[in-house]
Order: sequence, then structure tokens, then C-alpha cells
Amino acid sequence: MGHCAHARYVWNLAVEQRSWWQPGRPAPGFATQCRQLSGARAAFPWLAAGSVIVQQQALRDFHAAWASYFAALREWRRRYVRTAPDERPDPPGQPSWRKRGLDEGFRIVATGPQDVQRLNRRRAQVLVPKLGWVRFRWSRPVPEARSYRVTRDRAGRWHVAFCAVPPPIPGPGTGEVVGIDRGVTVTLMLSDGRRYQAPADCGVERLQGRLDRARRGSIRRAKLKARLARAHARNADARRDWVEQRSTQIARGYDLIRIEDLNVRNMTRSAKGTVERPGRNVRQKAGLNRAILASGWGMFAARLEHKAAGRLEKVDPAFTSWRCSECGTVDRKARESQAVFRCRSCGYSANADLNAARNIAAGHAARGGRGLPRPSNCEPQLPTFHVA
Repeated sequence: MGHCAHARYVWNLAVEQRSWWQPGRPAPGFATQCRQLSGARAAFPWLAAGSVIVQQQALRDFHAAWASYFAALREWRRRYVRTAPDERPDPPGQPSWRKRGLDEGFRIVATGPQDVQRLNRRRAQVLVPKLGWVRFRWSRPVPEARSYRVTRDRAGRWHVAFCAVPPPIPGPGTGEVVGIDRGVTVTLMLSDGRRYQAPADCGVERLQGRLDRARRGSIRRAKLKARLARAHARNADARRDWVEQRSTQIARGYDLIRIEDLNVRNMTRSAKGTVERPGRNVRQKAGLNRAILASGWGMFAARLEHKAAGRLEKVDPAFTSWRCSECGTVDRKARESQAVFRCRSCGYSANADLNAARNIAAGHAARGGRGLPRPSNCEPQLPTFHVA
């Protein structure tokens, strides 16, 4: 916990220094702050008792976070420079404070194979500066990494992650194309008829209700808070495991994968609004946001992009739910319900998610020019799929 506290303290000092910096002047760089850190370690023995590697890497993480923020801000300005202010999403947030109990962790660099030793089939140990050898459970082979990160989640569990980029998964070589429609009722619907459902969150609502009724500052509230954190951790682990398995299965089974280009962050924004302009249907929107986040849309797309590098296309989701995959007619009333799609032009009827997945597989408005042209109302352009 001492390394976590030191890393959090140095990060928060860097945040405070950046908040007081005058506009128009260059902010202190990494080398300048490292020299200031050396002065602080000479002045305060409790800070010098910690590892300088941990504290310097907290500063490096801080500067990397600001570089990512500026890149995201430039992209946001590029995409929404001509958008009306009312329709423009919120800009990306700046790196902010780290809190005790929420942001616990540190990073170690300049490591080698000699710093990790396997003890038996289930156990290994890693060398942590100023702490010595620390044991951990051997869950998978440790790659040849030059750094690793130790974190503590809200449930009180410690994790060690070695920094390594795994190679992408090769495709089957059959030339098969698949489209994936993401939803709340059906998490993943593939254009060949396969569907996958994310695991539901268990035990959260009941514990949250008991926590709301507990008296603040009581021992019972502290115990309920810990139980709720463990329940959230179990659900997150199940969701992450499901995402890893499904993304690997899809990356191995298809050569070209097309998925909707959804901005999950903007889709899950709160609908509360402001005092001058309060939002509508806030409770319903909050429930939809929780359902989208519990489905793991963003995590699945990110992992699929990593595993199927160069074989993933993002398709504009506009009208994919209203377009008929047989004749190409776009009709809002063709989607009669959440699960039923019936074209009023050609009479084609199918599951609404399956119809949208077939439109995505056809590549309408696909980025990079690899998509098929938009079909007309009389000339079907989509390929024929076999529904398993």
C-alpha cells in the first residue's frame, strides 16, 4: 500500500501543479518534474523511503494521460467543429485526481526475466523494489516484458499485469464475411444467425438497496459496501471472460468482420440535463445506460480490434435497423417491434437484429471504401447467407 500511496501522491501533486499553471506558458515537462521530485525526496524522508521508480513512473503516466487527452481533444474538434453546440457531445475530460480506495496501483520498469521466478504449477514470485519477492498466482505464461503494473481493485484483490502486446489471431482463410449487430436484448447477433448473450449482473440491486438504507458511518454500511464491491468485481470478471471468449471465437471463424461504429461513451451519457434545461425520462435513460454498460459493447469492440487486426471494418449504423436486407428499402415502420422486421415493399420478414446484422455484413457506408454500394429498392445487392 505504501507504493500505491506514493504513486497517488505524486500524481495528485502533478495535477495540482498543472491546475495552477498560467495559460500561455509551457507546462513543466517530465524531466523538470523528475528534478523537482528529487528535491522533494531530499526534503521529506517519508517520500525518500519509497521507490523512486514507482514515483517517476507515476509522473510518466501523468504525461502520457495528458498526451492522450490532447489527441482526443483534437479528434473531438475535428469531428464536431461544424456541429451545433446543442448537438455536440461533451469534450474529453482532463486527467484528474486519484482517490484512495479507487485508484490503487503502481508501475515498475526496467525488469527482466530474472525478476520473475516460477515456484510450482500454481505459484510464482516477482521482485518489487523496496519490498522484495512477492508471490502471485500463475494464471498464464508470463511474457518477456520490460515492465509490469500492480493494481488493487475495489474488492481488495491484488493483480499483477506484465506489459506485452500479443500477436493478432490469424483468420481461417475461407473468405467468409460476417456482420455483428450489438443490442441490449440480444447482446451479439451475427449475420449467419448465431447469437451470443452476455452474462447478467447478479446480486447488485439487492445489495445496493440494503446499502442505501444503512446508516452512514456504521459498521454495517462498511460491510455492505465491501460486499457490493465484491459483487461488482465478480460481474466484471464474468463479463470480461465472456468478451475474451467470444472475441477469440469470432476472430478465428471469419476473415472479414464488420461491426457498427458506435460511440458507447456518448450513448451512455446521463440525461439529467441542467437546471435551466432539465432532461426527460431520466430514470428510463439511466436503466438503458446500465444495460448497455453491462453488455460490454465497448470492451468487445476493442478486444476484437486487437485480435482481428486489419480484418475489422466499422460500418455507419445509420438505417441498418430500418433497411430491408432483401430489397434495400429503408422504412421506419418496417421494424414492427424489437424482434420483428417485416418489409412492406417485398414482404420479407425476419428477426430485426438478424436483418440489421446482414445489412452490416454487406458493408453499407463502410469506412475505407471496401463496403458495397447502397442497394436500390429494386436491385438487391446483399449476398445470400446461410442461417445456422
